[in-house]
Amino acid sequence: MKSTVDELIELLDLEPLERNIYRGRNRDIGTGRVFGGQVLSQALVAARRTLDTPREAHSVHGYFILAGDLNAPIVYFVDRLRDGGSFTTRRVTAIQHGQAIFNLSASFHEPQEGLEHQTDPPTVPPPESLMPELERIRAAADQIPPEIRSVLTQDRPIDFRTVEAGDLMNPEPSPPLRRTWFRAMGELPESPLIHQATLAYASDYGLLSTVLQPHGLTVRDPSVQVASLDHAVWFHQPFRADEWLLYVADSPVASHARGFARGSIFTRDGILVASVAQEGLTRYRRKSKDDG
Repeated sequence: MKSTVDELIELLDLEPLERNIYRGRNRDIGTGRVFGGQVLSQALVAARRTLDTPREAHSVHGYFILAGDLNAPIVYFVDRLRDGGSFTTRRVTAIQHGQAIFNLSASFHEPQEGLEHQTDPPTVPPPESLMPELERIRAAADQIPPEIRSVLTQDRPIDFRTVEAGDLMNPEPSPPLRRTWFRAMGELPESPLIHQATLAYASDYGLLSTVLQPHGLTVRDPSVQVASLDHAVWFHQPFRADEWLLYVADSPVASHARGFARGSIFTRDGILVASVAQEGLTRYRRKSKDDG
């Protein structure tokens, strides 16, 4: 029987269809649509596959155009925009049913010497002292609608452990801060691409929840519509995604039905390895006439 990590590795192992064209599969995480982190990570893999030099991504910027269909494969078209002396630039378009659902700009760079500094990580409890989020979800399984209960309580490829662990189903308003330890649930291959793609996958998980915290809402609250609009990741240092990483996210603003969140990802030793930013749709649903 395959482990969830093996399934994640297979999810990231795109099928080559033609030069610069790849096809990816989907994994249902209970949202009713393709998880944004999956499309982001698969697009990164597609872009990196077209490089002949040992350069790794230093930044990826993606825009979500349409909700992805879980029942259809995603085809990724890569444009080779530039192969320079130090930087390589790629553009990726994700297609389903003949329409673009996502596009990505990615830049790759070979390591060079230059200025160096970073901010310090916060002091938080170690991951061993925190309950895995999956255990918390399973403990509240009786509150989950039956039609999505099996999906939400299924085994996961990534272990998330949040410091600010409030009530998952009925949260109280709280500051827009979320500090979460995460790591893959098993050993990953040595390839830097796999570790970058795994971090990109995980970086989309729970980020918009930070926007909702001050309002005592969750992404599954029927009164609000929540969806990622864009997502960016900057990679600063090498890391392993199968070792504990601390994701410190906050939301400085929400306005005009859009919420903004940002995050810093540190190793357990306090090295800042990645930064993240995302804007998402956060608007109240309009009541229909049947709602009164």
